[in-house]
Amino acid sequence: MKRVTSLLVASTLIFACVPAKKYEDLKAKSEQCQEDLAKFQAENEKFKNENTELNQLLSAKKEELSELQEELTDAKRKFLEKEQQYDKLKSLHDDILLRYDRLLANSSRENTSLTAKLDKTQRELQAKEDELNKLEKTLNELKITLENKQRALELREQRVKELEQLIAEKDAAVNALKEKVSKALLAFENKGLTVIQKNGKVYVSLEAKLLFASGSTKVGTDGKVAVIQLAKALEGEEELEIVVEGHTDSDALKSSTHPRNNWELSVLRATSVVEIMMENSEINPKILSAAGRSQYNPLGEDKAANRRIEVILTPKLDKLYDIISN
Repeated sequence: MKRVTSLLVASTLIFACVPAKKYEDLKAKSEQCQEDLAKFQAENEKFKNENTELNQLLSAKKEELSELQEELTDAKRKFLEKEQQYDKLKSLHDDILLRYDRLLANSSRENTSLTAKLDKTQRELQAKEDELNKLEKTLNELKITLENKQRALELREQRVKELEQLIAEKDAAVNALKEKVSKALLAFENKGLTVIQKNGKVYVSLEAKLLFASGSTKVGTDGKVAVIQLAKALEGEEELEIVVEGHTDSDALKSSTHPRNNWELSVLRATSVVEIMMENSEINPKILSAAGRSQYNPLGEDKAANRRIEVILTPKLDKLYDIISN
């Protein structure tokens, strides 16, 4: 600033001493100097600011350099530590490698033995696995067999229940039939007529004296009433098989006319009873049959009791037989 002031004073003195033209020149130069001064001052301010920024940047870089130097020092220290560790590991590795080589050289036989044992173990394991697979297959087959048997058993139990139910129904039907027949023939009780139940059948036994005269095959009046009442009681019974059996005593019967012997006598008497039943009732002929047993199915020693007609009432057991046969 002092230099600028001096220049202005000098310019003024010169201006006082020089002519006008020179004055103008000096004035122009003075103005130019003023502009240059302002410019230099602005640039100086800019340079100051840049210098400040550079100083700040320099300080920051110095701090970074200091940190990097510390990091470098720490890295060198760690490198030395790692290098020492590496040397130790290398030494340990060399020692282990040496031991391994010795062990490998000394254990060749053991390796061969172990390999053989391993092969043997693998074969045994394979055999065990094969055996296990075979056992599993057998168990599966057994399981299927048991399931089939279980189903068969359940089916059999079901059929047994059906069979028991049918038997119960049959027994109930036989009981009811016996009661029905006994009630229908109640008037002939103690007159040579009996009604019994055995073996799942109803037996109506009529002594010969109630039905026939000695050696005759024609049913008498009282006997005909009994047969008709029996037939009426059996009307509508389609689930029956009715067998009329003729029986004689053991006394030989010899005649040149019919009946010639006990066989014919028993058959003809049974046939006479069947004819009366058919003529006086609506019994289905398909369920009726006549048979002669002659003297060969006696009740005991009483000849009078052996001379008889037996009407055997047998429930049809088709459903029962179907279950049993299946």
